[in-house]
Amino acid sequence: MDIITQGLLGATLAQAASKQRDTCIATVVGFAAAMLADADILIRSTNDPLLNIEFHRHFSHSLIFIPIGGLLAAVILWPFLRKHLSFGRILFFTLLGYATSGLLDACTSYGTQLLWPFSDARIAWRIIAIIDPVFSLILIIAIIFTIRKRKPRASQIGLLLAGSYLLFGFWQHQNAFDAATRLAEQRGHTVDRMMVKPTMANLVLWRSVYESEGIFFVDGIRVGLWSENRIYAGGQAKRYIPELNPDAALQHDIERFLYFSEDYVITDLERENVLVDLRYSMLPNGLSPLWGIDMNVDTPGQHAQFINFRDRSSNTRQRFIGMLLGQD
Repeated sequence: MDIITQGLLGATLAQAASKQRDTCIATVVGFAAAMLADADILIRSTNDPLLNIEFHRHFSHSLIFIPIGGLLAAVILWPFLRKHLSFGRILFFTLLGYATSGLLDACTSYGTQLLWPFSDARIAWRIIAIIDPVFSLILIIAIIFTIRKRKPRASQIGLLLAGSYLLFGFWQHQNAFDAATRLAEQRGHTVDRMMVKPTMANLVLWRSVYESEGIFFVDGIRVGLWSENRIYAGGQAKRYIPELNPDAALQHDIERFLYFSEDYVITDLERENVLVDLRYSMLPNGLSPLWGIDMNVDTPGQHAQFINFRDRSSNTRQRFIGMLLGQD
C-alpha cells in the first residue's frame, strides 16, 4: 500500500504489543520500521529504467528478510532512542513493524515477492486498493486513542477492525470474481485466466480483466452491498505475444515487463511500439493505461523506457464517480 499506511499499520501493531509506559515510543519505532521496506524504491539506474520496477517489493518485502530488516531498523534507531529503551525492546518493536510491510503489500494488486528467494512469484491477493482511506483512517484513530489514553487496548481494537476490513475486501473480491465469471459465461467465452481488483480508494467498484482465446476483455463491476451488481462493459484488446528480438537488451526488458505485469500486456492502442500493463487504468472498464514501456525500436541496443500516463481530466473523474455511485 502507500508508504504512510504501511507506517500506520506498523505503528499500530507495535502499540498493541507495548506496555503502557512505552506506547509513544513504540508508535515511532513501529512506524519507522514499517516504512523501511519501501526503501527499495531507491534502487534505480539511469542506464536501466526498468531496474526500479524489478526490485520494488522484491527481497526487502520477503518473509525471510523480516529479521534482517527489523535488525537494520533497530540499529538505525538505537542511537536516537537508547536513553529511552533497551536495544532488545527496540528490536522487538522494529520486528513487529517491519513484518507488516510485505504482508500488507501482498493484499494489493501490485505483486509482492513474499517467498523470495525460494520463489519468484509475485503474490497479489487483490483485496484492497493501493490507497484506501477507510483502512488508513481506522489505523489513525486507533493510534490517536492509544497515545491519548496510554493503553494498548485501543490499538488492539484497531487491528481487529483493520483485519475485519481486509476480510470484507476478500468477500468483495469473491463477489466481483463471481460476477465477472457469470459475465464471461453470458458472452459464451471460455476463460483462460481472470483477475479482479478494487479500484482506487474503495471496495465497491472493481476492475475485471479476463483472457479468452488470446483476447483480453475489460469491464467495471460495481459490487452492490444492498442492491444488485452493476456491470460497466468495457473494451477488448489482443494480448501481446512476444517475438524473439535480435536486440538482447530490449528482449530482456520485454521479458521483465511481462513478468512485472503478470503477462497482462497489450500493445497500446494509440502509441506505436509501446507495451502497457492492462491491469491498471483510470477507469475500471478503460483501456487507457497508467504505465508501460517504449520499446525504442529506432535505437537498438538501448534499454526500453518506462513511461507513465495520467488522465486527470474532469470527464474521467466524473465518469469514475458516476460508476462508484452506481449511475448509468
